[in-house]
Amino acid sequence: MFSLKGKTSIVTGGASGIGKSIAVTFAKSGCTVNILEYDVEKGKAVERELNENGGKAYFHQCDVADQSMVKKVIDGLGKDNAIDILVNNAGIAHIGKLEDTTEEAMDRIYDVNIKGVYNCMYAAIPHMKEKGGVILNMASIASSVGISDRFAYSMSKGAVLTMTYSVAKDYLQYGIRCNSISPARIHTPFVDGFIKKNYPGKEEEMFKKLSKTQPIGRMGMPEEVSHLALYLCSDEASFITGTDFPIDGGFIKLNG
Repeated sequence: MFSLKGKTSIVTGGASGIGKSIAVTFAKSGCTVNILEYDVEKGKAVERELNENGGKAYFHQCDVADQSMVKKVIDGLGKDNAIDILVNNAGIAHIGKLEDTTEEAMDRIYDVNIKGVYNCMYAAIPHMKEKGGVILNMASIASSVGISDRFAYSMSKGAVLTMTYSVAKDYLQYGIRCNSISPARIHTPFVDGFIKKNYPGKEEEMFKKLSKTQPIGRMGMPEEVSHLALYLCSDEASFITGTDFPIDGGFIKLNG
């Protein structure tokens, strides 16, 4: 079950955190994984890791905010092979209320988190229309509930959620399924870096505090998200489209 053998996927931001975990999980399931990543060193390292462990992976340097670059990469892939799966995982964070959000920060969040998702779907959907395909977007609990000091980030992830619904409806007739995942706090290198930078000397204390914001009492693990992604992109999930899947340790329903 949940095999992706013979399928070809694109995973944006696939060289770290949740994206890397999805790339690893997909490769283990028999999927050819195309990693779209801006950081060349990290992208090549993950490509090498996956291939050395029996997978089939290719790294493509790409800035998802640049439509011409995105189209060039995805059109090149679609010319030679079917694009069965697109995972829009690439994204950036921003901390701050509305008054703390500069125009420059707002534009950057928009370019990566919203336009980046649009660019990849815009390029990939024409290649999926003949035989169908699966699109999986990485939203967030911030798409659905208010998160303090996350104005721009919440705005962007709300857009990801509604883009998911729109694409699911508009391309259902072509056999294209589109869903999203909304994680709560996931323990990635980004979280460790954030704590180290903002709370030097209090890393252990802050890690415990942030873990407890999830009712289940801990952060999620990248592998838990990637296992859900594997299911949603597999044929076993062929009856699922236009749906958001929180993976949040009870955050949305059990807080408050």
